[in-house]
Amino acid sequence: MYRSKSNPQLVLRPQDLVVLLRLSLERQTPPTYAALGSELVLTASEVHAGLERATLAQLARKDKAGKAAVVRDALWLYVQHGARYSFPATRGEVTRGLPTGYAAPPLKEKIVQPNEPPPVWPHKNGPVRGAAFYPLYPTVPEAAMRNPALYELLALFDAVRGGSPRERAIALDLLQERLAA
Repeated sequence: MYRSKSNPQLVLRPQDLVVLLRLSLERQTPPTYAALGSELVLTASEVHAGLERATLAQLARKDKAGKAAVVRDALWLYVQHGARYSFPATRGEVTRGLPTGYAAPPLKEKIVQPNEPPPVWPHKNGPVRGAAFYPLYPTVPEAAMRNPALYELLALFDAVRGGSPRERAIALDLLQERLAA
């Protein structure tokens, strides 16, 4: 884990939140770092470093065997109150991509779609043209296409970090249900 000698302050990285959201889906023994890395299109060392940072930030904890688990209440509070300020939405031009935010499940069924290009994570194989909404980490579209439950969590998180107040409120309710389960 990199820490500057002049500034030893630990900083969470966007991929750390992706790893935590993915781990929040686990109810049993978590997958190995290599398996998580493969699924999230990250290296095992990136997953390990992210979980180390998350543990220091008290968003995860490790058992005696060294297996990491998400501290769901802490993650929920972080998503609710801080993550959108840590990882603000960055938008771009109209492009092909994978829908996110209000344009993706599960919000798609709860919010009337406006007459404007939907937010999309830019991706060459994306099924929709819309306004670029850059994902937390470049590998997010690939990971989301591999895991529909993770896709929903990431799309809800995007609604929190870049949606209207109404979208944020609905997304937070849905995220709370998923993180509490």
